[in-house]
Amino acid sequence: MAAELGAGRVYAIEASKEIAANARKVIAEQGFADVITVLEGFSTDIVLPDNARADIIVAEIIGSIATEEGAYATILDAHKRLMKNPTDANNWIPSRIQTWAAPASYTLHSQFAPPEFDWTKIAAEPVRFSCRDYALELLDDPQCVEDISFADIDKLAAKANGSGGGGTMKKQLSYVASGERIQANEATFVEEYKKGQLSKAQVAELAPKAAHSCTGVAFWPRLMLPGSDGAEQYIIDSRSHPDGNQRRSHWQTVLPIMGAEPAVGIQGGDRIEVSCEFDA
Repeated sequence: MAAELGAGRVYAIEASKEIAANARKVIAEQGFADVITVLEGFSTDIVLPDNARADIIVAEIIGSIATEEGAYATILDAHKRLMKNPTDANNWIPSRIQTWAAPASYTLHSQFAPPEFDWTKIAAEPVRFSCRDYALELLDDPQCVEDISFADIDKLAAKANGSGGGGTMKKQLSYVASGERIQANEATFVEEYKKGQLSKAQVAELAPKAAHSCTGVAFWPRLMLPGSDGAEQYIIDSRSHPDGNQRRSHWQTVLPIMGAEPAVGIQGGDRIEVSCEFDA
């Protein structure tokens, strides 16, 4: 795309040898071999030819938890070594990434319980949902966990390293379970359990139990790009914002399972405290 729009030189960095080889083939077929150079490896290990620095960097390393694919370290390195003017947000695509989070209820966590099903066996890896999946519902409005501006990432790094945290960023979140959400979630879960062909008695038992439970904290990403005047005019939401409801997205909602069974008996007004810690 950059070459098609008139870029004089494009460096495409790809860690996979197979994908890099395929990229070179496509680039040659499209007639851009003299413009686009494919470099194999991780950007943190690469020096651009002739120690060049880019005018614009496009980074497709945003995970369903925004930084889970190494965006923080990768962009910080690019900010230091690979960009001509890294403090201008217009030079980054995207220019800002966030992770949003909220406590959530999950139908299957209430339906399948020990000893028949052991959720602790998958505790090492979170469950990943389509952002349109109604088997997961939120208990309160989302809050921002991570907020990283690529143009200012050096300042964020200095703050993390200078706060006594040894490069660790911490955030404390306080939620209050919403009675309205719990009521709406129960109605949604009735329909979800019906899809599983459960009996009326099972649905009547499980839907309120699941709606008044907390499986863990759900996470999903949000991306921003600056408009022509530098303001963030282009926003990509994986879930609807600001309510966190379902919507179509290729990103996923990530839900770490909190325990073998969900916390039950959650009522509207109950407080849920969450401590988050990220390596910077």
